[in-house]
Amino acid sequence: MTIARTATPSTARAINDRLALDLLLAHGPLTAPGLRDLTGLSRPTVADLLERLQRGGLVAVVGESSEQRRGPNARLYALVADRAHLGAIDVRSTGVSLVIADLTGRTLATAEIPAGSEYGEDLAERTVRTLLSTAAEVGVGHLHTVAVGAPGVVDPATGVLNNSGRLPRWHAELLEALRAQPETEVILENEVNLAGIAEHRIGAAQGREDFVLLWLGHGVGASVVLNGRLRRGASGGTGEIGFLPVPGTEVLPSATGCDGGFHSTVSSAAICALAREYGLEVPPGGPVEQAVGVLRSALEKGESAFLAELAERIAVGVSAVCVVIDPGCVVLGGEIGRAGGAALAELVERRLAGLSPFRTEVRAGSAGGGAVLAGAVLTAGDAVRRDLFGEP
Repeated sequence: MTIARTATPSTARAINDRLALDLLLAHGPLTAPGLRDLTGLSRPTVADLLERLQRGGLVAVVGESSEQRRGPNARLYALVADRAHLGAIDVRSTGVSLVIADLTGRTLATAEIPAGSEYGEDLAERTVRTLLSTAAEVGVGHLHTVAVGAPGVVDPATGVLNNSGRLPRWHAELLEALRAQPETEVILENEVNLAGIAEHRIGAAQGREDFVLLWLGHGVGASVVLNGRLRRGASGGTGEIGFLPVPGTEVLPSATGCDGGFHSTVSSAAICALAREYGLEVPPGGPVEQAVGVLRSALEKGESAFLAELAERIAVGVSAVCVVIDPGCVVLGGEIGRAGGAALAELVERRLAGLSPFRTEVRAGSAGGGAVLAGAVLTAGDAVRRDLFGEP
């Protein structure tokens, strides 16, 4: 038998406070009447919660409403954006990108730290030093939370990055150095998962409860969101689609390498090899830059045979995902997904319709080149607000 319990006054106050704070975050400054309209709460209840939140240093008066009305203009209330600050870090083999943001997620500063022997071997130390100095330059003395996106499998139970011998040693050293910072929470997440969070919250998958982000870059990965929640799997391996066995490869992937899997057909190196088979010129640069250049050139020149083969390869891997979880929507992200844009998404969707019995919309990612950092800012911001505002 289920026994219904009435919320205590303190619980009701906490719920109302969180509701008001979330609305101020979503809408920006609001008047007390505006909060009453959005929450449905009474005048005394809104007045009490605004007073309480001001005492707690979470809300402040930032001006007056410009609306024409009788009597004095209503005060505008807003979140105190500098109540706490956060950091976001995107860790790649080529270096590190970072962002300093305030409580609302607004970017205050950015920095880039390149990797390579010519820059020195102390990349982990340089990153932490740059993070702190960049924060100090904008008047931030303490970072409440830092969210880090890195390649590899992150164990959801322990938060440990599974190196598997494929990641540079400094990745692990950086995490150790960050976690040594006093009174700063460090959140580690797979970088494709963070990009998926960005596409879900501010990008091409807004409003979707179910979707898959297919990351096409140096390698291939996926982020899976079902019922509005990011799915990681028992060991954090959800989305390691590079290991998916697909037709057309000479060998099968193994437990220690994805050569012969989906990775071997749609990675940047594979796309460049495919372009050469079709007699297309591959520009200079690294593998990702080359693949992006080839794809953009092929789209501009209408290289239909090459584009059809590439779309076929992508659709084969996507169809395997669709017949297992039926997400209804797939977003093409990463450097190559962004370069292909709506044109490549349309080709993949058309071919996918012939492979999968379930209708699946394919969209081009719209969270931009900073999707991983954007997802890290959102993730860190959620953690900060849970601590300051309480659980939703």
